[in-house]
Amino acid sequence: MPRGGPKASCLDRLLETDRQEYLDRDDVDPEIKRSVIRALDWTGDVFGNHDRFATLALEQVADVPDPRILELGAGHGGLSRRLLEWHPSARVTVTDVAPESVAAITAELGAHPRATVAQMDATALDADDGAFDLAVFALSFHHLSPTDAAAVLAEGTRAATTLLIIDLPRPPAPLHLARLATMLPLAPFLPFAHDGVISSLRAYSPSALRALARHADPNMHVELRGGCLSPQVMLASRGPSAGA
Repeated sequence: MPRGGPKASCLDRLLETDRQEYLDRDDVDPEIKRSVIRALDWTGDVFGNHDRFATLALEQVADVPDPRILELGAGHGGLSRRLLEWHPSARVTVTDVAPESVAAITAELGAHPRATVAQMDATALDADDGAFDLAVFALSFHHLSPTDAAAVLAEGTRAATTLLIIDLPRPPAPLHLARLATMLPLAPFLPFAHDGVISSLRAYSPSALRALARHADPNMHVELRGGCLSPQVMLASRGPSAGA
């Protein structure tokens, strides 16, 4: 399925790639990967993404006294760090598939009394059904192939009451071209910009997200917010009468 969705335009279909980001490759100097992760954490602090995303997450568990929250694809752990700071009784399980990221997060959050850090594949969660009140996947969903993305939707809504996905927007093709033009000159020199270009090309559109949810479970309930130029927000859950 195209990243722009089943009915993506010809131009939109050209604005995607199967090329991997530095973060997803095994043949890249670990220091390059660490520089990208540091840049993501820095921009999350400076531009307020950690705060905005933590607010979104906590809104979903506002009525839960001691929420159990699972962060998928945590990378640098900035979001979980904020959740633990802001909620006095939340129990947060912080996960990533990369052992290097898990080791770094463990060094920072592993001793926190309400944090559990674990290496975990978001497509095959080592968790019981309904083990969490909320699962959060922030700024990492675009790394996934459509097959893996559908698996994350299925697993996230199995292991948690609600799955919150926050990811890059996929703007209309003309705006997408303009955005790429601003990043491409820096891509050969800055690993963060290199991965940003690829991330933009791999971002899913709202129609693609709905199609992936239907593939994961025809009865999945989906709510979409934002997009175009702001981060996309997707809330997914399953119930006997839900429909995507």
